[in-house]
Amino acid sequence: MPEDISPDAVQPDAQETEDAQETISRELREVLGAALGTAQEHMEQNGGFLPFGVTLADDDELRLVMISPGELDADGNIDAETMLTDVIELLRQGREGYRAVAFASDVTLPEHGTDGIHAAAEHRSGGLMAAVVPYDVTAEGFSFRPLEADGHDAAVWTG
Repeated sequence: MPEDISPDAVQPDAQETEDAQETISRELREVLGAALGTAQEHMEQNGGFLPFGVTLADDDELRLVMISPGELDADGNIDAETMLTDVIELLRQGREGYRAVAFASDVTLPEHGTDGIHAAAEHRSGGLMAAVVPYDVTAEGFSFRPLEADGHDAAVWTG
C-alpha cells in the first residue's frame, strides 16, 4: 500500500457500515411487510391469493408484480407453483432497477396442521429475510396466527 494512504482511508467507517446494514434491514422489512399485508388483505377480500411479488425500486416506490395464471390443469386448478417460479423469474429479470424485492405464496404447513402465507425478501446488497403467517379458516373468515421467521435461500440475486 502506498505510504501516503492511511489504512483508515481504505476501510469503510464503522458508522457507514452500520448505517448501510440498518438501511438494508429496513428495506427488507418494508417489502416483506408489504407482501404479507397484501396477501392478508387479498385473503380477507377474495378468499385467497395467487403468488405475487413486491419491488422497492431505485425511485423509492413500492410496486406489485403480478402475472396472469396459466392454463387450468385437468382438474380445473391453477398451477400456483409455476406462477411463483414465473414471478421470481420476472423479479430476476428486472433486478437491476430494484433495491429489494419480496414474493408471497400460499403454502401448506403440516407442522401447524394448517395453511399459511409465506413471504421472502431479498436485497441487492445481499440481505435475506423470510416469514410465514399460519392461518385458520373460521366461520367468520380467516384467523391469522403470529408471524414466524422462516429460512430462505436467495432466488433473485443469485451469483
